[in-house]
Amino acid sequence: MIPRRGHPALLGGLALALIAATGAGLALGSVRIPLGDVLDIVTGTAEPGPNQTIVLDVRAPRVVLGAVTGAGLAVIGTTLQALVRNPLADPFLLGVSSGACAGAVAVIVLGVGAGVATTVALPAAAFAGALAALVLVYTLARRAGSMTGGRLVLAGVAVSYVLSALTSLLLVTSANAEHVQEVLHWTLGGLGGARWDMLALPATALTLGTLALTALARPLDLLLVGEEGATVLGLDTSRFRAAAFVLASLLTGILVAYSGAIGFVGLMVPHAARLAVGAAHRTLLPVAALGGATFLVLADLAARTVAAPQDIPVGVLTALTGGPFFLWMLRGRKPGTEGAPA
Repeated sequence: MIPRRGHPALLGGLALALIAATGAGLALGSVRIPLGDVLDIVTGTAEPGPNQTIVLDVRAPRVVLGAVTGAGLAVIGTTLQALVRNPLADPFLLGVSSGACAGAVAVIVLGVGAGVATTVALPAAAFAGALAALVLVYTLARRAGSMTGGRLVLAGVAVSYVLSALTSLLLVTSANAEHVQEVLHWTLGGLGGARWDMLALPATALTLGTLALTALARPLDLLLVGEEGATVLGLDTSRFRAAAFVLASLLTGILVAYSGAIGFVGLMVPHAARLAVGAAHRTLLPVAALGGATFLVLADLAARTVAAPQDIPVGVLTALTGGPFFLWMLRGRKPGTEGAPA
């Protein structure tokens, strides 16, 4: 773990890594553009041409959406792991992403909003599904005015299974075979549909959500000592857990509505951040945000270059990376620490 005095240097290094990843994301692809030309295009000194369209209208919004989504998923995963004291908690464990998938698949299969599905109906339905899942999980997990981490996980898993079954039912009963490919691409996550006019909401949600969660750093730290310990130290754990869960779920719904279900970012990055700076959330959340943004930008770059011109769903690469990471982490885990975040 890096000493506290080294945290600013780590944040600076991660910021530089994100800048470098952004530059690579703008320069590399099926058409390679020299980095100098990219800088001229970004600064507005380049002559108009096809490279300018590629960089500004195709790659730049995709890179920005990747950074926003990666940072958001990492921050949400960090928060949820503290809320339920479970190292496997992530934005998709508690049912919100399954609700988003169900809403999106309903639009695709039922043809709701045909012609505008990718611009209006699909994100709107995905967010509505995520919101419905949030309400359902919240209702099931809250009993007698209280909410525990264990009950929240159980309710989320149950809702996730039901909504996943509903999604599968919609798909297998569809008369259009093309729906399978479209649904598969969305449920595995992808940033290829990014455009400038769709970035304002997720970027604003990320900024406000991260600031709010960082302001809640001390209560999140208290939860790590356990339910009784946090209560003794003056935290109303049930009320705080409910409020933080709603905030994290709403942020998840907004991000997933535009990027699809990209897994493992919110599960893997928080663990890597804790290994670097420890569990204090005031430092951990910014590190996780920068790490998640850099990781997803690089993963998306790989997704569109390793099999170019074919665009691989970025969720495939995050899963291929996340699986071995967790096997490694599991081997290095100390006995008796299975119940708390790494």
